[in-house]
Amino acid sequence: MGQARQSGAGILAGAWNASLRLLLLSLLAAGTAVAADTASSEDVLVFKSMTLAELMDVDVTTVTRTPQKFSDSPSAVQVITGEGIRRSGASSIPEALRLAGNLHVAQKGSHTWAISARGFNTDLANKLLVLIDGRSVYTPLFSGVFWDQQDYLLEDIDRIEVVSGPGGTLWGANAVNGVINIITKSAKETQGLYLEGGGGSELRGFGAIRYGGAINSNVFFRVYGKYLNRDAAVFPNGDGAGDSWWMEQGGFRLDAEPSSQDRFTLQGDAYYNNKNLPTGGYSEANGNNVLGRWTRVFSDTSDFSLQMYYDRTHLRNDVPANDFAPAGVLREDLHTYDLDFQQRFYLGERNEIVWGLGYRFTRDIVDDAPALAFSRSRLDQHLYSGFIQDRVALLENVWLTLGTKIEHNDYTGFEYEPSGRLAWVPKDGHTLWGAISRAIRAPSRFDRDLRFPTPGAAPLVENLLVGGTNFQSETVIAYELGYRTRLADRVSGSISAFYNAYDNLRSTSSSPPPALFGLPLYFDNNLEGETYGFELSVQYQVLDWWRVQANYTLLKEDIRVKSGRTDFNNALNETADPEHQVGLRSSMDLPGNIELDLGLRWIDSFVFNDVGTPATVPDYFELDARIAWRPTRNVELSIVGQNLLHDHHLEYVISSPNPREEIERGVYARIAVQW
Repeated sequence: MGQARQSGAGILAGAWNASLRLLLLSLLAAGTAVAADTASSEDVLVFKSMTLAELMDVDVTTVTRTPQKFSDSPSAVQVITGEGIRRSGASSIPEALRLAGNLHVAQKGSHTWAISARGFNTDLANKLLVLIDGRSVYTPLFSGVFWDQQDYLLEDIDRIEVVSGPGGTLWGANAVNGVINIITKSAKETQGLYLEGGGGSELRGFGAIRYGGAINSNVFFRVYGKYLNRDAAVFPNGDGAGDSWWMEQGGFRLDAEPSSQDRFTLQGDAYYNNKNLPTGGYSEANGNNVLGRWTRVFSDTSDFSLQMYYDRTHLRNDVPANDFAPAGVLREDLHTYDLDFQQRFYLGERNEIVWGLGYRFTRDIVDDAPALAFSRSRLDQHLYSGFIQDRVALLENVWLTLGTKIEHNDYTGFEYEPSGRLAWVPKDGHTLWGAISRAIRAPSRFDRDLRFPTPGAAPLVENLLVGGTNFQSETVIAYELGYRTRLADRVSGSISAFYNAYDNLRSTSSSPPPALFGLPLYFDNNLEGETYGFELSVQYQVLDWWRVQANYTLLKEDIRVKSGRTDFNNALNETADPEHQVGLRSSMDLPGNIELDLGLRWIDSFVFNDVGTPATVPDYFELDARIAWRPTRNVELSIVGQNLLHDHHLEYVISSPNPREEIERGVYARIAVQW
């Protein structure tokens, strides 16, 4: 706890020393030392914006699990490029995701975020699957993502593919409303030495170091270390919320190409963060992962890949006291082992087949707190899966894609997630597509095993709330229609409309008589409903040196209690979503190697659950700005302003007993050097 309260300058200095030690140790382990000045001028990264034509030709893999032009993808997909992340001034992955107009990104506090697509952005948002280089980062604790634990050196991210709409056919359970796929650069693309550092009012201090070298002509590596220290958010009266935090992370990547057919990747990361809590006490998380992948390419139309990874996370969280239980500490240790095989080939001249098998084993060990517990302290789970997809060329410019994934989990047994997609490309740069899909959100430990004990009221009432022993998978049937076009060299855009029908959504029911006061409450599947809307994105190259991007989303929701059923929260607990969102970004390349970037967003008001009654988060405008100067091709100096229109503003409300937090205006300076 004392570490969390040390000065920003002291922490920053310590992190830089740790990063340098990590770098030196990694270089010694690699058994090589390639001097930074051996990099030729051609190897040094030259920052430039992609043209609209180049962006439309970028390969995306998330939609079909095979490389496909962005312009031809039969899905509502948006691509956040590494260049776009750099120019946005984002300092974290959640901030970078604001660039995707098909997401709702809300900051809850200094270190907590709510991120979702097409609705259901609740405290425990659980319908969006997130991958980093093929490694799933969802937690089986609540089927969501701990965003404060997902970090990387943003400079080494190649692109982020954001698909809104079901992805269960290829990616499995929990890809209900979308998939975020974070893809990092190969070690070959990150040669030389890179340094960055800075600080400011909210992002108090940060620093990173990365070094990439070559062991021989076809084996490349990189190692990195990074650190950040962020100030607390504030309460509505302007007082500090006491949730400051710091995080450090390091890792490596090795890429080898022993032949023209084979590619091997070995990569891993380790992190530690320490967070103060607005309710008092602190939370800490640490973990590590290692991933290996072998890809063999037989031809342009045939290849396979085999991927394995291990992921470990440890959480320690202070849980405050309530009227029935004293304060305590909740601990969780999660171990994940994952194996995935995929093959692609052509059957005849018209059928492109992709199929695969997967297995995942998780061991989740929880040490309960007095006020928050789980019915089983240790839970081992096995997930078996297989999928097949056939992309059929019906005509020269019409493709039909059919597929399904079959999974077997320990809670509900076999689950099926089929889909069909039809794409028509009337001419180059124009794609009309439609899709029908089924996806599921499998039960989590939260749904089945949760307990809110009441030791102060026992034996009359032993628990206020428990998981539902018969809780089933939530389901969606989604209907989509979209159009993507490049109208000219300077204008491109896309629009996608959707209608989603949900069933078996999570509810909270009262125990029947003779239970006292209807307690304990328990989770059931008593909700159903529909959502519909559309997503619009337009990019306009106004001049050679000026690009503008605009996004708009409309989301309508009708979530209700099934006829003859009940819900303690009146069908309010599963949604917290704005009906309208508008985003506008401007990027200018000014004389003298100066860049000016502006990002304006408007988020509509939305309703959240306040103990079974509706309450409202008001709408707001916000503006981010970045100005950067490159005195040489190796050095970049920048100043970033975030949330500039208000001293502080509300973006989200965390459920009781957490106090309401607001996000402050922040400014930070950054220097980046590469050679």
